[in-house]
Amino acid sequence: KEEEKINKMKIESRVPKDPFKHLKKGYLVVYNLVQFLGFSWIFVNMTVRLFILGKDSFYDTFHTIADMMFFCQTLALMEILNSLIGLVRSPLIPAVIQVFGRTFILFIVLGSLEEMQSKAVVFFIFYFWSIIELFRYPFYMLSCIGIEWKPLTWLRYTTWIPLYPLGSLAEAVAIVQSIPIFSETGKFSLALPNPLNVTIQFSFLLQVYLIALFLGLFINFRHLYKQRRKHLGPKKRKMK
Repeated sequence: KEEEKINKMKIESRVPKDPFKHLKKGYLVVYNLVQFLGFSWIFVNMTVRLFILGKDSFYDTFHTIADMMFFCQTLALMEILNSLIGLVRSPLIPAVIQVFGRTFILFIVLGSLEEMQSKAVVFFIFYFWSIIELFRYPFYMLSCIGIEWKPLTWLRYTTWIPLYPLGSLAEAVAIVQSIPIFSETGKFSLALPNPLNVTIQFSFLLQVYLIALFLGLFINFRHLYKQRRKHLGPKKRKMK
C-alpha cells in the first residue's frame, strides 16, 4: 500500500497544476448560485400568485415574470461556453439543445408576439422550467466544491423524468398556438427575390421545429438516463 501511495504521488506530481483552478471553481459556484436564486424567485413568485389569484395568475405570468426569465435564460448561454472550453464535463450537444430550445421559445415564440403573452401556456412553461432548475443548479454548485448531498442527487436525476416531457409538451402547445398568428401577420417570413415570388413562411419553419423539439427531447432524455444510471444505479459489487 505504501508503494502504491508513493507511485500515486509521483504521478500526481507530474501532472501540471492549473493556476486558474480556484478562479474557475469560484466562477462556477457564483454562476450556479445566481441561477439558483433567479429560478427560486420565479418559482416562489409564481406559487404565491397562484395561491392568491388562482387561475387568474395564468394570464399575466409573462408580464410579471418575464424580466427575470429573460435574465436567467440569457445567462444560461454561458453553459454552452463552459462546455465548449472544458470548464465543465457536460457534453456540448445536450447543453446546446436545451439552451437554444428555451431561448427560441422565450424570445421568439413568446417574446415577439403580444398575443402569446397573455395565454395560460406561459405559466406552465415557466413553472416547469423553474422546478427543474431548483434542483439542477444547487447540485452543480455543491459538486464544484466536492460536496454530494444524496437527497439532492436523487432529486436532480429523478424530477426530470416527469418534468422534461411536461415542459416539452407545454412548449409544443405554445408553438401550435403561435403558428396561426405568425401565418396571419407574416412576421419573420422571408420573401425571396425570384420570378415565382416564393415566400418562406416562418409558420412552416415552426412546424419543422416541432419535429426537432421532440427529437431534442429524445437526445436529452437519453443523456439524462445515462447520467441517472451513473449516479443512482446499483453499485458494482467488489470482488472478494
